[in-house]
Amino acid sequence: MRIAVCIKRVPITGGRIVLTADARAINTQHLGFTMSPHEECGVEEAVRLIEANKGDSVVLTLGPPEAVEQLRDAMALGIDRAIHLQTDGREWDGEATAAALLDAIRADETSNGPFDIIFFGNESADSGGFQVGLRVAYALNRPCVTGLKRVTLEGSSVRCEQEVEDGRDVYVVPLPAVLTVKEGLNLPRYPSVPGRMRARSKPVADVTPARPAPRLELVKLLVPAGQGRRAESLGSGAAAAPAVVDVFQKAGVL
Repeated sequence: MRIAVCIKRVPITGGRIVLTADARAINTQHLGFTMSPHEECGVEEAVRLIEANKGDSVVLTLGPPEAVEQLRDAMALGIDRAIHLQTDGREWDGEATAAALLDAIRADETSNGPFDIIFFGNESADSGGFQVGLRVAYALNRPCVTGLKRVTLEGSSVRCEQEVEDGRDVYVVPLPAVLTVKEGLNLPRYPSVPGRMRARSKPVADVTPARPAPRLELVKLLVPAGQGRRAESLGSGAAAAPAVVDVFQKAGVL
């Protein structure tokens, strides 16, 4: 079995977002970075499938030189090798990202045979474009199921389950397939010290993709306005009880 997982280096959530002077990018100088949570589940699922069925697993990312950290994290969890599509740090749109990943996937498949499954996160934790996995699947002419919360191999097919409002939708598609997964698919393992040590010696292939002329232009980013907050004393002791009850009733608690 051969499995690929495509991941993205994204800012750690909860950090203070500061824009660059031209308001067209995020100033990342003081931000920490990690792998998108959906993609962590994709990595875990790939490792589990390879552990159960044997084979080869590859993690790919398009990003700056520092993105090798996220590749090493994935290999510390059990992925066999990595392909790093190095950029200068500028954000690529979904079309360009998909094209670069597609070239790398095709090159690897030419050398090693087709991937049975290619995992993507349902959407990245920063831009949330919902595009890259779908674009790659379309270009490869392979079935694609999105937003998955459960993946089960069934011979030469894969059973895919999505959560919907009143239950689950179930799809069974033939392999090879492209699957986009969501957080909650599984519980990603924590990398062990031996795993981190092994990851240092696992191969990382560096590729410099050509950046096509973008057909979308990012004009400006805006940071959401902060919501005003204030504290108000409702009184003290038993005299404050009616005011407290009124607040709870307006909030729908009572």
